[in-house]
Amino acid sequence: MASAAGLDHPIFTESIQRIQALLGPTGLPLLEQEVLERLIHSSGDPALAPLLRFTSGACKAASRALAQGAVILTDTAMAAAAVAPMAARTFANPVHSVLQWAPELAPEGQTRAALGMAAALRAYPGAVVLIGSAPTALDLLLNRVAQGDQAPALVIGMPVGFVGVAESKRRLAASGLPQIRLEGSRGGAGLAGAALNALLRRAWLDQSHDV
Repeated sequence: MASAAGLDHPIFTESIQRIQALLGPTGLPLLEQEVLERLIHSSGDPALAPLLRFTSGACKAASRALAQGAVILTDTAMAAAAVAPMAARTFANPVHSVLQWAPELAPEGQTRAALGMAAALRAYPGAVVLIGSAPTALDLLLNRVAQGDQAPALVIGMPVGFVGVAESKRRLAASGLPQIRLEGSRGGAGLAGAALNALLRRAWLDQSHDV
């Protein structure tokens, strides 16, 4: 039977207890609550709570996909590094940065992350996709789905910054794709990875109930 003891350090456990006391009742379902707690744990910032958004059922569906070995695509090597250890300790999901498919230099007016995302989505349709740094990669994904490509199992849309970020997040919100996102300029590889790690952890702990 899966046990939290094998996944959680005592400091993490105590930190989550303190975060729960700080937040008080949120009304969130378990999975969404655990995503929120892990984001706050990773950032040290309870002010993230009102910025976090989910589409209905996205976390449960993504957890099922992860438990079935879904491929995880990230926009940066840093985001891949943030999730690879938890993936290895749970369902051994393949984790790839889309930069593996990117050219060494992007043509003028394009980005390596967007070019890599285009190729990665062709290689792994239906993957779980994390975007913590590159709004251009998120825009590319949204364009491809709008053109009829298969939707990802989940989009974690948390690009950070001030250029193109708010616009890409608004497009994601309007897309109807299964998603977890942070409104505004906040985000980053660590936070996108934290959200995914929360889903992996819960899916691993819950697997004993399905036996």
